Amino acid sequence: MTVAPLVGKQTESLRLATARGNLWEGAVRSSKTVCSILRWLQFVRQGPPGPLMMVGKTERTLKRNIIDPITAMVGKQRCRYRAGVGEVELFGRTIYLAGANDERAAEKIKGLTLAGAYLDEVTTYPQSFFAMLLTRLSVEGAQWFGTTNPAGSNHWLMRDYLSRAALHLTRDGETLRSQADNLLDLHRFFFKLEDNPNLPAAYVAQVKAENVGLFYRRNVLGEWVLAEGAVYSMWDETRHVVDELPPIDRWLAAGVDYGTTNPFHAGVVGLGEDRRLYLTREWRWDSRREHRQLSDVEYSASLREWLSTVPRPGETRRGVQPEYVIADPSAASFRVQLRRDGISARLGDNAVIDGIRTVSSLLALDVLRMHSSCVDVIREIGSYSWDDKASERGEDAPLKVDDHGPDMLRYALHTTRTAWRNALPAGLTPGCLTAP
Repeated sequence: MTVAPLVGKQTESLRLATARGNLWEGAVRSSKTVCSILRWLQFVRQGPPGPLMMVGKTERTLKRNIIDPITAMVGKQRCRYRAGVGEVELFGRTIYLAGANDERAAEKIKGLTLAGAYLDEVTTYPQSFFAMLLTRLSVEGAQWFGTTNPAGSNHWLMRDYLSRAALHLTRDGETLRSQADNLLDLHRFFFKLEDNPNLPAAYVAQVKAENVGLFYRRNVLGEWVLAEGAVYSMWDETRHVVDELPPIDRWLAAGVDYGTTNPFHAGVVGLGEDRRLYLTREWRWDSRREHRQLSDVEYSASLREWLSTVPRPGETRRGVQPEYVIADPSAASFRVQLRRDGISARLGDNAVIDGIRTVSSLLALDVLRMHSSCVDVIREIGSYSWDDKASERGEDAPLKVDDHGPDMLRYALHTTRTAWRNALPAGLTPGCLTAP
């Protein structure tokens, strides 16, 4: 792997990454990661002796985002990933690996003494882990280097750390040194898309087109802003709702949002011959409206009967077996019942924000539409909103009100993204789905 010569802010950030903590922040694909990796490689070779650590949301994402690019840069002889051991050997130094995806992660590093650390996607960590890690960096000359995309303005990383940074390389390339009290030995470097001169203009235009609303402000502009208002601000009923479906080439997925006292909502997604995704049909059981709750056995029978009413592609007879049945991740017992009844179902990917971004990108690129008969999804998706109280706590979460249709759609689309992403029109695959 050849790294293009660094220019401008890229070079300056490496020169200024001399603090105890050094963080590259800003837009996606703006060269944050490559700059931070180069500075980390320098530290591994020249920094103080002692144990080192690399951290990601999970070890898998750490390998994909950071270790694989490092291996491509320096070669397998200098970077050896030890699968299953939780270590990588880099330039002859053993580096511990850790995932930090929940509050229990802090227990993994208690008792360690570290000389340095590399942190990928810092905003995805629990604050307890980050705070514990800082206490472990006790070797003289210890430093940490990290990257992050922006989150809410009340996120703990901004509130308690970045707002107190001693140095800030700004959006405009200006180096600001703070004189405020209570500063941290922390340098932050802001990168925008234009700071990466190696991005093709068409790619930059595509990223800007697919990121809308909250995701545009964070992923393109690099702003730390609250999640507020409509989740799907790009939703346009006149564009996204159709009265007639094209011929469906593939019946991709039946998604299920499971409910007992809450509504049970199912829908079928197909790929049209125009290479768009379509929510073709929906089925909903609201026990409050029907004055009767159904058991898992009854739900399974009703779902299978309903699927028999969905037409197959190019056929007049009815009955479809989708390539995937995606069940609500909280509905483990229902998934077992489906298996007993001959339907192999997968639990949905419940990465809420990632799933919302997938659906948002598809809507923004106009490669997702739904049939006008899907009245409950259409009604709910337009009013689906961010939770203001969660935003005040520094968290991103939609309101758990009238969310059954949007949840079903998110499960069906985000969980099966590897099945349909290459089938979309050339140039219209959301960038958030093109990573390995």
